[in-house]
Amino acid sequence: MHDHRKLGRELQIFDTDPLIGAGLPYWLPAGAAIRHALEEYIRELERLAGYLHVYSPVLGKRELYELSGHWEHYRDGMYPAMSAGRDGEQDTEQDTEQDTGQAVLRPSLCPHHALMYRSRAHSYRELPLRLAELGGQYRSELSGVLGGLTRVRAMQLNDAHIFCTPDQVEAEAAAALWLIRQAYRALGIEPLRYRLSLAGPGQKYVGGQQMWDRAAAILTDLLASSDVRYEAEEGEAAFYGPKIDVQVAGSSEREATLSTIQVDFYQPERFGLEYIGPDGGRHRPVMVHRSVIGSLERAVGHLIDVHGGAFPAWLAPVQLAVLPVTDAELPQAEHLAGQAIRLGLRAEVAGSQDGSLGARIRSRRLVPYQAVIGAVEASAGEVSIRLRTGEKLPAQPAGAALAEICAGCAAPVMDPRDQAVSSGAGSSLLW
Repeated sequence: MHDHRKLGRELQIFDTDPLIGAGLPYWLPAGAAIRHALEEYIRELERLAGYLHVYSPVLGKRELYELSGHWEHYRDGMYPAMSAGRDGEQDTEQDTEQDTGQAVLRPSLCPHHALMYRSRAHSYRELPLRLAELGGQYRSELSGVLGGLTRVRAMQLNDAHIFCTPDQVEAEAAAALWLIRQAYRALGIEPLRYRLSLAGPGQKYVGGQQMWDRAAAILTDLLASSDVRYEAEEGEAAFYGPKIDVQVAGSSEREATLSTIQVDFYQPERFGLEYIGPDGGRHRPVMVHRSVIGSLERAVGHLIDVHGGAFPAWLAPVQLAVLPVTDAELPQAEHLAGQAIRLGLRAEVAGSQDGSLGARIRSRRLVPYQAVIGAVEASAGEVSIRLRTGEKLPAQPAGAALAEICAGCAAPVMDPRDQAVSSGAGSSLLW
């Protein structure tokens, strides 16, 4: 297996700088292209699964995290509180009140989503309500544990929170597990193991024992019925509830959590979340936390480890390299690349300034498709396609070749609504 910390820099996917800080990698153009493709894939997968996408601030008042329990139970992993703003004249009296106090860089998105749910009344007919966000969160990690993209201090998390009735929890958790397994197939990721993370003795947790037992029973039943082998481990739970962790191993052979599903009875109670039931009474929803691919940083780092830079075609930073044999074919090469870009492909021209044809082919060995244009192809309006495997296809018209390449580079998004496990009509109503 490859080491993403070394290869990621060689392929100019990411890098770091002491003036930015440890654990704060920046994305170079190739990495930004991979990240963008991954973001589009996961958003579309979630959209088809009935999720509504939202945005929320990366800051919150300290009181928010005191309410959620993070300040008490997770403070060592958070950055210190800062001033929320200076007192002074504002547009409204309300703004003045909101600007006083302390603000915190969020370590988690769930408190923000709980407030979004709480912002208006909900009926049982709206549930499950699935809110998803690709949002930034921040962890005050010790410098000794930082490494490449795997352990960072600022991350972009593929996060979602499902607000549902108690009767819907099992189906929603099962649907989340299906999404994780579908994404892994599309990305070429093999889980190392599934872990049922439970509370440990002597550690600080919130909520009552009955609450924890109910959540653990739901996740245990889900794993038992999902045809996956798992191991139960005490002491790995979140402070507010047990969870399923999907573990992967990278080049260092150290395992890490990539995806997670958590059943939470605690935060709905802390935030006073409610819905109106069929009996007209007020009821408490359950909150299912789930992340399909975890942080984009850790996901891309693992993909570099697994694929060694030869990413699936839909994820590759450059999907098509157009190689004119000589400068005489350069106009046709540029025209073909322009057509490819307009069709949504990530394409580039590699002309003679980059060396001999053989050198250009070798330097772009990780690109899924190479289109070679010589004098014969240029005069006939054709291209010869060379695959990353080394296989050469017969020359064909440029339009037909681009159609095949577009089909080969399409993200493999399967509609979860076609799967029996993905049930429930929620998130179809405006709220």
